[in-house]
Amino acid sequence: MSSAPIRIAYVINSVEGGGAASPVPAVLGVLRDGGAEVVVFALTARDRRGETAIRAAGFDVHVRDGGETDHAAALRWLDASLRHWAPTHLWTSLTRATLLGQIVGLRRGWPVVSWQHAAFLKLANRILLRAMQRLSRLWVGDSAAVTALTAQRLHVPPDRLILWSIFRADPAARQALPWREGQTVRIGSLGRLHRVKGYDVLIEALALVETRTRYEVVIAGDGAERAALSARAQALGVTALRFAGYAADPAAFLADCHVYVQPSRSEGLCVAAHEAMQAGLPVVASAVGELPGSIVEGETGFTVPPGDPVALANALSRLLADPPRLAAMGQAGRARVLATFGPERFAATGRAILERMRAFGSRGRAS
Repeated sequence: MSSAPIRIAYVINSVEGGGAASPVPAVLGVLRDGGAEVVVFALTARDRRGETAIRAAGFDVHVRDGGETDHAAALRWLDASLRHWAPTHLWTSLTRATLLGQIVGLRRGWPVVSWQHAAFLKLANRILLRAMQRLSRLWVGDSAAVTALTAQRLHVPPDRLILWSIFRADPAARQALPWREGQTVRIGSLGRLHRVKGYDVLIEALALVETRTRYEVVIAGDGAERAALSARAQALGVTALRFAGYAADPAAFLADCHVYVQPSRSEGLCVAAHEAMQAGLPVVASAVGELPGSIVEGETGFTVPPGDPVALANALSRLLADPPRLAAMGQAGRARVLATFGPERFAATGRAILERMRAFGSRGRAS
């Protein structure tokens, strides 16, 4: 490996907690282990729940004291902060950080590498990213689905596009205990209470589930939709649903479940669903993003069309009809994600990207 010094400014929208933030320490760790010095720069704080894990992994984090729409102020802060730290390369994640990072990189002569995580992009963001895609020397898709979408939507050519699946499976991760006779089947879900996560569809489905098996559904997550979702559940007479709030320890939450459900309208890789499979849970999910490729129908779970409560209810009813089978399905899913997203493959891909970054060089104008 080349010994050339490399300093990466990892620019992100926020240090909000949740599925998108959980893989960040692992990504940064691969870059650091490859010989790079990495510092995180966040354009806004949000809930700061993701900051703790990044710092615990040994990385410095600079968080701007500002909002989500003051783009001119955010650009000034980013330019000044990066000029002071003097990176050799920028790594950007999500639309706002990418667009502002591209501008700073162009001005200062620093090559830019940009993550693409989103399966859904607002039209304005899609137009802007397509117009500026040449300002990123390399684009990295966090899943096969998002990588294909990046080529299609942003017109990124194959020689500047690479896949690095953002999920790193952990063979030592905590596993769920099998369902036992007489237990209530616990169906869990992790996600923001936002329309894209499809919890309104899940509530509609729960009103249609047909089973004699006792079950409960627990959603771990916060968001602006909570009151509306609670009201809809009450209106439909759905009593088996509980909102648990933000899960500070997702592994512990998943270990207490027997089934995982992901009713999203849109996803890229969907870290939470893959973490659930890693924990040994069968997964019922919308057929979006990477999920259809990860879930084997009837063997590790079921996929259903997004926004279809009838199909979702039928899939849940099928699982609830045979609770003793849940553990075996979950173990099949666990074996699948460990084989597909193992730590060795994750690290090897990151090291290959780092070597490509070294080849870019940096003009590094500081004034």
